[in-house]
Amino acid sequence: MKWKKLTIETTTEAVDFISELLTELGIEGIEIEDSIQLTEAEKKQMFIDILPELPEDDGSARVNCYLEMDQDAEAIREQILEGIEEIRMFVEVGSANITISETEDKDWMNNWKEFFKPFRVDDSIVIKPTWEKLDEVKQDDLVIEIDPGTAFGTGAHETTRLCIGNLKKYLKEGDALLDLGCGSGILSIIGKKLGADYAVGTDIDVNAVATAKENVEVNGLTVYETPATEAALARKSGTIELVAGNVIDDRAFREVVGLGCYDVVVANILADIIIPLSGVVAEHMKPGAVFISSGIIDMKAEEVKEALLANGFEIVETVTMKDWVSYVARVAEK
Repeated sequence: MKWKKLTIETTTEAVDFISELLTELGIEGIEIEDSIQLTEAEKKQMFIDILPELPEDDGSARVNCYLEMDQDAEAIREQILEGIEEIRMFVEVGSANITISETEDKDWMNNWKEFFKPFRVDDSIVIKPTWEKLDEVKQDDLVIEIDPGTAFGTGAHETTRLCIGNLKKYLKEGDALLDLGCGSGILSIIGKKLGADYAVGTDIDVNAVATAKENVEVNGLTVYETPATEAALARKSGTIELVAGNVIDDRAFREVVGLGCYDVVVANILADIIIPLSGVVAEHMKPGAVFISSGIIDMKAEEVKEALLANGFEIVETVTMKDWVSYVARVAEK
């Protein structure tokens, strides 16, 4: 769908006043662009792969608003200019130039892609967006192609890097891997390429599961489609199985995923999900299996640790990267 886009050149000081003016004019689609730097507290609240790199804040800002194609953009532009002249009496509004252009929904959905470029996780793993070309690659590099779509998991975020590092350390050739909250499928794919016999990925979001299946196939791996007549996932060597469901609240789904059959379980989610997950995840694990958890902001790390210990785990290793923590745990011997 196409939209008319009005862009107002102004100052950060005037943004709230102009936003209020647009609301009074009945305009609901408002977007603000500025270079105000994120605080450390704000960064810690953002669980995204790619944090924006902002230029130095010079006090300038742009306010964008969106109109349907049949609306009279010129008439609305004049109304906005009149309102800005009143605002000018109270605050510095800058040039207040207004430009009119057209845009489409797809532009909004794909703009983030300009920030996602090929990068090296370590000395042997390279993550490449499916739409980018890879200029330099070493003979022994493990190249993973990813289009996360609307799912979490480009590999750039510290939490994903922590999981990748732990998978390289603890996953053995021929292991069975369970990826809880698989998102884009990146950890299932890397696990399979690192030597897992098979991997199963689950996510509560059906769209994430669909995205993960596409990424598995892009990487030349096989998606195993479980026949609807089967009560549980068939274990098929050499494949990655991907299913939607909730392992925390749904016992029947846990049985479908498989009980007592995984050598490694990885969950790159959030601390508030890992805490209840720690009460049921052991059901999926073989004796001696490891549970790799990540997505844990440092201020929540102690809560997650307490939950793991309370649910019969022992902490094998704690790995950190910036403000993020990953635990490797095993079920404690009795």
